[in-house]
Amino acid sequence: MMTGLIDIGLNLMHKSFDKNREDIIKNANAVGVSQFVITGTNIKSSETALNYAKQDQFKGILFSTAGVHPHDAKTCDENSINTLRDFAKEDCVVAIGECGLDYNRNYSPQDIQRKWFEEQVKLADKLNMPLFLHEREAHEDMVKILSKYPSMCEKACIHCFTGTKEEAEKYLELGCFIGVTGWICDERRGQSLQEAVKVIPPEKMMIETDAPFLIPRNFEKKPKSNKNKPEYLPHILNTIAKYKECEAIELGEKLSQTTRKFFNI
Repeated sequence: MMTGLIDIGLNLMHKSFDKNREDIIKNANAVGVSQFVITGTNIKSSETALNYAKQDQFKGILFSTAGVHPHDAKTCDENSINTLRDFAKEDCVVAIGECGLDYNRNYSPQDIQRKWFEEQVKLADKLNMPLFLHEREAHEDMVKILSKYPSMCEKACIHCFTGTKEEAEKYLELGCFIGVTGWICDERRGQSLQEAVKVIPPEKMMIETDAPFLIPRNFEKKPKSNKNKPEYLPHILNTIAKYKECEAIELGEKLSQTTRKFFNI
C-alpha cells in the first residue's frame, strides 16, 4: 500500500461533507493519504477552513489556503486583502488562494478578476507564501500576469490543471508547479491532460482530488455515490503513473516530497 500521500486540493468544508468530515479523513488515512490541504475560495470559506484545520487533533494533518476564487472576485475590496493577510498569520494556512482567472464562466467580470488576482499575487509575494491558482480558459492572461512576478512563479501551483501539453510546458517554463486531479481519469475530457502529464516532471507535480468534485470516471466498479473523496487519491496516482509509464509507489513518494517542500509542511 502507498503511504504518505498528500491531497493538495480538498473542499472539506463543502456542505456534502457536513455529517462525516472526520470519517472522510480516517478513510483516506486508511489507504495511505496522510495530509490534506483544505481549499479556501472566498473570505468566509477561507475562515471556515482555517478554523477547522487549526484544531489540535488535526495538527500536522490538515492545512488550508486563504484566498478569493475568480468567481468571487467581484466581492473583493481592500478589506478582503487585509483579511487574507490576517488569515495567513495562522500556522495552518500554507498558501494564498485559491485565486486566479476563470473565463469559462465569467461569474466576475474579466477585468475585475485580473485586478484581484494580481493583488493576491502581490500579497503572497509580500508574505513569502506559495500561491494556489485556478485557471480555466484564461491561460494567456494568467501567463501575462505571472510573468510580471518571476519569483512568485517558483512558488505557484496551477491547481486542477486541465489544459494542453503546450500550456503545461509554458507554465513549467515560468517555473510553476502543476496540480493533477481525477480529470485525468475522464475518457471524454481528460485526453489533453493524459498527454500533458508526460511532460510534467515529479519535482513540479502534485496530486489532488478536488473532492467532492471531479470523481474519477475510470473505476472498475463504480462507487454508489458520485461524491469524490480523498480516499480516491491513490487511484488518481495510479492513473497518472500509467500515462507517465512509471511505478506508482515511486512516483507517489516523489510527489509527496515535492508537496512537502512546496508547502513547507
